[in-house]
Amino acid sequence: MQRTMPDRRETQTGTGKQHPVARPWRDRKRYVWLLGLVIPSLVPMSWAGVAVTGWGVLWWSGPMLTFVLMPALDFLVGSDSENPPDSALDQLQRDRFYRLALYLYLPAQYVSLVLACWLWSGGGGVVLSELDKVGLMLTVGGVAGVAINAAHELGHQRAQSERWLSKVALAQAGYGQFYVEHNRGHHARVATPEDPASSRLGENVYFFHYRSIFGSLRSAWRIERRRLARLGKPVWTLRNDVLNAWLLTVALFAALVAGFGVEVLPWLIGQAVVGIWLMETINYLEHYGLRRQRRDDGRYEQVRPAHSWNSNSVISNVFLFHLQRHSDHHANPQRRYQALCHAEEAPQLPAGYATMLVVALIPPLWRRVMDRRVLAHCGGDISLAALSPSKAQRLRKRYS
Repeated sequence: MQRTMPDRRETQTGTGKQHPVARPWRDRKRYVWLLGLVIPSLVPMSWAGVAVTGWGVLWWSGPMLTFVLMPALDFLVGSDSENPPDSALDQLQRDRFYRLALYLYLPAQYVSLVLACWLWSGGGGVVLSELDKVGLMLTVGGVAGVAINAAHELGHQRAQSERWLSKVALAQAGYGQFYVEHNRGHHARVATPEDPASSRLGENVYFFHYRSIFGSLRSAWRIERRRLARLGKPVWTLRNDVLNAWLLTVALFAALVAGFGVEVLPWLIGQAVVGIWLMETINYLEHYGLRRQRRDDGRYEQVRPAHSWNSNSVISNVFLFHLQRHSDHHANPQRRYQALCHAEEAPQLPAGYATMLVVALIPPLWRRVMDRRVLAHCGGDISLAALSPSKAQRLRKRYS
């Protein structure tokens, strides 16, 4: 039954008097959030589709959904900038339905992974061509990439059980350091030169992948080493959140290799790479060219909505659990996805994340679309933007 939350008021007339009448606020997207379970269910759906139709192209359902269907649906369905009223936020956050919609991602994710290993190993007499196996790997990698986003939501919560679920979601992609770096590194340093996960004006997505992946890994290790040192513990301990997250991946891959044979190992590694690549590409979109300025005391200004690119496209928001309302997430990291709000101050992407992901893969097109928007957001002052060091002089000359 759909929850209602009283907030808005109307007036009722007819007796010459006006009486306030509570009109309950309803989350119109309440059950739409269940569509987020389509992504982790792609492998069984592809298997069923191929069995019924014989169309091997359905093993490529992940790339087709990401690069074709979601951008098209974003365009057709459009945007929704409605925010829940302040009086509804607390009850909305406590509503366990939304939590369940997120939790269900994990079992669906691992059903897809196990089924994919069974298919890669020739289980049930199913014979896949090498091209089919590549398509399946890309589809499973897409599931892993969005699982990092589910882990992102879970890792910000206070409950220890949810934080462990975050590590479980990350295990498929082998990206356990994200649990440490995102929460304790990125959120503190976002939109500054010290943050490897904040992309710079003029920086293409492929160089950003290298800088963000390895920079975040180094940062996560340093953060955890300092934490353990304060506790008087060595870095090589199971209490190290980077190490214990990685061990989950080792255990997972070892179990899958033991169950389905060593031939699944290259595909497991491949899907992990795809998942990391997808997540880091989304990272690239979120803060491109935006920079927090230093105050007179040398510290950076407080994180504001102006330091994240947002989008209200409905379809990408549903599939990514409101990740596109990124400014509110940085302002309220523990606020659950269903309660994240649109911020008027935040710069808006010209399309949803799904479309912009495609644009980012073509650097000249990305720069043509985004660089002028960064400059406009900075009021025409290029010195306020985050500049790629190797291109700073050329960018200043072009836009000064």
